[in-house]
Amino acid sequence: MMGFACSHRKMNFLIVFLSFSFFLSCCSFSEAQKVPAMYVFGDSLVDVGNNDHIDSIIRADFPHNGVDYPGRKATGRFSNGNNSADFIAEKVGLPTPPPYLSDKNNVFLKGVSFASGGAGILNSTNNGVISKALHLSDQVRLFSTVQQKLVNQLGAAAAKQQLSKSPFLILIGSNDLINYFNSDSKHPKTTPPQQFVDQMIATLKPYLQQLHGLGARKFVIPAVPAIGCMPLLRHQHPNKTGECLDGANYWANKYNQGLQSMLQSLKSSLNDFNYSYFDTYNYLLTIIQNPSTYGFKEVKAACCGLGRLNAEIPCTPISIYCSNRSDYIFWDRYHPTEAAASVLASAVFSGSKQYANPVNLNQLISL
Repeated sequence: MMGFACSHRKMNFLIVFLSFSFFLSCCSFSEAQKVPAMYVFGDSLVDVGNNDHIDSIIRADFPHNGVDYPGRKATGRFSNGNNSADFIAEKVGLPTPPPYLSDKNNVFLKGVSFASGGAGILNSTNNGVISKALHLSDQVRLFSTVQQKLVNQLGAAAAKQQLSKSPFLILIGSNDLINYFNSDSKHPKTTPPQQFVDQMIATLKPYLQQLHGLGARKFVIPAVPAIGCMPLLRHQHPNKTGECLDGANYWANKYNQGLQSMLQSLKSSLNDFNYSYFDTYNYLLTIIQNPSTYGFKEVKAACCGLGRLNAEIPCTPISIYCSNRSDYIFWDRYHPTEAAASVLASAVFSGSKQYANPVNLNQLISL
């Protein structure tokens, strides 16, 4: 009998222990998940595979991309591993939103990514026969179909509630400016840079208004980075010393100033329009000027590529790539390494007011 009582007590203890463990795991999961979903719009900086499903040469579903991704798999991310979308999703307690084109019929209850390598604010960016992308106009249109599916699945009130609490990450604009300042561009001969920047802002604004009309309330909008410091444009510097291309940086900064003014205007005119603007431009320059502070050593050259600064040829299976990837800011001639993307995502989530304005992402989701 005594043995039976002892076993009975052990069994009761085990049941209590397992129940308590289950309770803790449930609580920790719900606390970790800070938002119901996340919706991602943008270009190759946050593309997680949409371009794998597009008939375009702008893709990353081949080595050496993904060399540090689980299974050393090239997933369509323009990176040696995870990109900023992955890290930001992790910060808000969600799995990475999947690419829309991988499963068009899905309701995407936890969010979805429309981001597409090569995408621009302007439809004229990368609109060649073989260099296609889902531009922002396409991405917003596709979101409207997801929004309708969400309404059908959850009901209007619940869908509205979900969208109002979910961050909308919109990281776009770099390709428009890179194409303008690329050495073989014809844009400067036909459109003055100020006019081009103004056109970008004027085109972006109604897309944000449209997303707001569809239920978005919390926008995360990083600035265009200091594109003149990416390996491709350093490589094109006339003096061949690998310095940043000042003209490209000047106009990227001008665009960012216009973007901030436009966001402030939307905040004052739209009900419940809340946003976090992240100053990627100056944050990246700070990293470039103080690399060791952030754990980096190489700020000019790409890790993967060929030629001077590894920037003459893109990252392809025939390219060479560095073994010390976490020392590099740039993976290829355009994109950050996984290490740099992680640093940037952390700053987007919890950065100081110096870079995240008027609030950071963590503060935005608590509004």
